[in-house]
Amino acid sequence: MLSVADARDFLLAAARPLMETEKLATIDAHGRILAEAQTSQLNVPPADNTQMDGYAVRAADCASGSATLHISQRIPAGYVGQPLEPGTAARIFTGAMIPDGADAVVMQEACEAGKNEYGDVVTVRHVPVAGEWIRRAGEDIREGATILQAGQRLRAQELGLAASVGLATLPVVRKLRVAVFFTGDELAMPGEALKPGAIYNSNRFTLRGLLQRLGCEMTDYGIVPDTLEATRTTLRRAAQYHDLIITSGGVSVGEEDHVKPAVEAEGRLNMWQIALKPGKPLAFGEVDRSGSDADAAGKAFFLGLPGNPVSSFVTFLLFVRPFILRLQGVQDVGVPSYAMRADFDWPRADRRNEFLRARINPQGGLDLFPNQSSGVLTSTVWGDGLIDNPPGKTIARGEVVRFIPFSELMA
Repeated sequence: MLSVADARDFLLAAARPLMETEKLATIDAHGRILAEAQTSQLNVPPADNTQMDGYAVRAADCASGSATLHISQRIPAGYVGQPLEPGTAARIFTGAMIPDGADAVVMQEACEAGKNEYGDVVTVRHVPVAGEWIRRAGEDIREGATILQAGQRLRAQELGLAASVGLATLPVVRKLRVAVFFTGDELAMPGEALKPGAIYNSNRFTLRGLLQRLGCEMTDYGIVPDTLEATRTTLRRAAQYHDLIITSGGVSVGEEDHVKPAVEAEGRLNMWQIALKPGKPLAFGEVDRSGSDADAAGKAFFLGLPGNPVSSFVTFLLFVRPFILRLQGVQDVGVPSYAMRADFDWPRADRRNEFLRARINPQGGLDLFPNQSSGVLTSTVWGDGLIDNPPGKTIARGEVVRFIPFSELMA
């Protein structure tokens, strides 16, 4: 059997990143993959400004710790003040530019405003140092600096950063086109009456949701009849427009499992047995596009997942997710795991790499879902993530294990 790491490395090495890009308005680019690195054409902030509401002063004028200064001007954010004369202060508000001559800001809580015979004054009950409460020009971003790298998924914070340097549009990788279909005459859709021996097709809903989170453009061909010809026909249709075809179920070698011979007839297929629990079988290959040359551009990738609900879910997270990210141009597709305390015993070592569904408890340790069967989908809802348990490893209560939160696997 292939190790989990070897199978993932094989997939990533085979991935052909998309080359087609498009320009999007920055405000509409959330969730997309950046196609080209972006640099700033300005300093951020563009000029020295104040971090606080208060008074802009010359620090030397306030050395006594109780200096009274004439208020010469008022500078709201967005306005440019006049040069600050010695012996005066400027009332200033957060984000406003520091006037020439000032070298410190004293927060308003350390000041007492008043009047005298010459007008408005402020008594500064603080000894400031030069630079106090001043944000310097370019403190955040320097002109010419690279602010975003190619291959980054654009989250809210990346879009905010792009906007902060005035980028109105961003080049992004076009959406990955993914086709999905599901095999099994026993499958029914929610809302339909279950016939004897039938089950509802939960994998369709799980996989669609996972693909949507990854920003894919998806075509769902639904439940395909368990015949070789129907499977081949669906593969041919899907390959014409899509970059990747994903199926669930039917990848074994039984008489009623038609995916393997169908893909072999329409392209090529590797059938893998992975040292993984749950989710041992995985099929990977390519489907030819009719009328296309035999080069890579004339093929759609194929991934066949196991039919058991938890096996399909875990296999997607461990293999399909990084493969899709690499196709989208993302280089860093690794998933961080965290050292956490096991608050349970797991005395049954397995020769495969186990991924156990677990939940973080109020004491900061991990509880284990009592039934780790590949058909128990409730474990994926109850749990917060997966324990990556190496082959041949038991777990004793109090031991440190590696934990991968679902939040990291679905980002």
